Amino acid sequence: MKIGVIGDTHRNFKYIDKAIDYLRECDLILHTGDNFFDSRYIYKMTGVNTIGVKGNCDFEDVEDEIVFKVEDFNIFLCHGHKYDVKYGLRSIKKRALELGVDIVVFGHTHTQLNLKENNILFLNPGSISLPRGTTKKSFFIINIEKGNIDIEDIYL
Repeated sequence: MKIGVIGDTHRNFKYIDKAIDYLRECDLILHTGDNFFDSRYIYKMTGVNTIGVKGNCDFEDVEDEIVFKVEDFNIFLCHGHKYDVKYGLRSIKKRALELGVDIVVFGHTHTQLNLKENNILFLNPGSISLPRGTTKKSFFIINIEKGNIDIEDIYL
């Protein structure tokens, strides 16, 4: 299964449209919020099932965190601002352990992260609109095959 992970797009359609060339190849797309509207646009442009959450810059009445299963992996999707991820991962790690998930997908920092700790994979795709600490506009493609996870960094 191929999963696109993108977030903190902030309605920057120039780069969203560039990402869509990659995302339409996916089986599922995850959007980490800011702007939730963009997840609807991505779905409209790709036809690929897209799950998005509300970020701190969103005003839609939608979920701000979702737990779901893909293949044999439990995934926790959130924006991350409620867990103060700009100041470290302590709170979101605690939540991941409480939920018993295998993968945490979040945004908010605009900084890409791929970290495995306590058998939990923490993924932040960065931002294609306003990356921080770098000029690399980024998102991920997760490939899950036979219980193995491979993360592909995509830079625009």
